[in-house]
Amino acid sequence: MYKKLSIESKVENLRIVETSIDNATSEIGISKDNYGKILVSTLEAVNNAILHGNKLNPDKKVIIEIYLRNCSDLEIKVIDEGNGFSPSKVPDPTTPENIEQINGRGVFLMNHLADIISYNEKGNEVTMTFKNIRS
Repeated sequence: MYKKLSIESKVENLRIVETSIDNATSEIGISKDNYGKILVSTLEAVNNAILHGNKLNPDKKVIIEIYLRNCSDLEIKVIDEGNGFSPSKVPDPTTPENIEQINGRGVFLMNHLADIISYNEKGNEVTMTFKNIRS
């Protein structure tokens, strides 16, 4: 299974992404635990792409690719048209100086919910892999 989605950089388009994740995960039959991890991680990645990557510019697109590998691993790629960022420079939201910050938890959540996460060199593309997702 392979699905590709392109959305304008508007926060309200997160609903389109949620529906696409619902449909894709229903189609392949995954456990409820895995559904939650996949949905939260994907919405965080797309939200970051819309807000930080494309800076809410509706003329810029976010591409979401959903790919089932080996009948058991789900790979989700989120690509924006922004300048990218360095994931290693994102502050740890669990440290005392950052614990009360409003932002900065998306990358942390993605890192903890996905089994494998990687970024392209530019930092405008994230690939998250969820292993053994079938129920």
